[in-house]
Amino acid sequence: MLDADAAAARLGVRHATLYAYVSRGRIRSEPHPTDPRRSLYSADDVDRIAAMRRHGRSPGRAAAGTLDWGLPVLDSAIALVERGRLHYRGRDALQLAERATLEDVARLIWDCGAFDPFATADPPAPAKPPTGPPAVRCIAALAASGFAQSETWAREPKRCWTAAARLLRAAAAAAIGAPVGCRSIAAAIAGAWGTDAAAADLVRRALVLTADHELNASTFAARVVASTGASLAAAVVAGMAALTGPRHGGMTERVAALLDTIAAEAADGRSVRDAVARRLQRGEHLPGFGHPLYPGGDPRARALLGHMPVDPLAAAVTEAVQELTGVAPNIDFALVALARSCGLPADAPFALFLVGRTVGWIGHALEQQATGELIRPRARYTGVRASPADDTDLKGKSPHTGAI
Repeated sequence: MLDADAAAARLGVRHATLYAYVSRGRIRSEPHPTDPRRSLYSADDVDRIAAMRRHGRSPGRAAAGTLDWGLPVLDSAIALVERGRLHYRGRDALQLAERATLEDVARLIWDCGAFDPFATADPPAPAKPPTGPPAVRCIAALAASGFAQSETWAREPKRCWTAAARLLRAAAAAAIGAPVGCRSIAAAIAGAWGTDAAAADLVRRALVLTADHELNASTFAARVVASTGASLAAAVVAGMAALTGPRHGGMTERVAALLDTIAAEAADGRSVRDAVARRLQRGEHLPGFGHPLYPGGDPRARALLGHMPVDPLAAAVTEAVQELTGVAPNIDFALVALARSCGLPADAPFALFLVGRTVGWIGHALEQQATGELIRPRARYTGVRASPADDTDLKGKSPHTGAI
């Protein structure tokens, strides 16, 4: 948060213009904690508007800026990240995590109303589990299951929702390598991992908290595929493929590697604080900490970590990072901490994220299909341009068609 002088300076405007932005809802303000006559202003909102002002005379560059945590690029009624909170269709995700199942959240995100697609969708027939990491297993299972054809032409909502419920169960079964059946997905996952009741409830919470998060990379990939008229399964597979990248779903593996490395250093006598400090001194990024959309800390991580006994090493790393940087853990760190606290498989954090987020991918695919619009942005060409002479030389020289 910034005071009025700092906010106006960043914007390059007078105070009156700053106050106008606030009155229009473009900049969030809060009362000053010690002086009721003053206000503080959101640095994120100020920086966003400052960037818009800089690019105002260059629409192409302004459009390019939207692709990197920039301004919204399409409409959605599914998820809202605002003021450090996450909402699914107007419902607080943290409150939902207290009692809701993943199926409850799916019905909400898919906008099913009173219809329950899980009551009418037969569970997929058990099949030999594919091998490999969770994403590979899920992509292989969905590609071979026939889902890519089963609902491609189904545009009646109840048929689509029922197909979506089958698709979610199939993804969950592939992720854990065991059939889901008619049980809740959280119960099936907890049962496959042999957890106790407390850990099973944490699994449920994790699935709810990861169900959607607005327009991240994997969700955008799913929406692009859905915009072509492809099936829900094709859109979900696109989301899964994007999730395999180290800067998205692969972040949980990087968090686990960080904890393992620090544990090895601690075994050699180095304190956890020193191990963290050395990484910061080298300018290294600490995976699992901070989030651009949550300057005050990821609420999903707080909601998960606050309900479990955190592994001593994870707790020590969290304390050291917050002491040295003031940055709080995010959901990736919380999922890894959950797996270590409950003795879950090494790939459990990724599997939980994938299964939970499948709900959101399906929801965004359904929403995109309903618009009937193709997502087809333009590229700003930065390569070598041909000279007029080159164009003349090419005329009529195609060996296939006789023309270019």
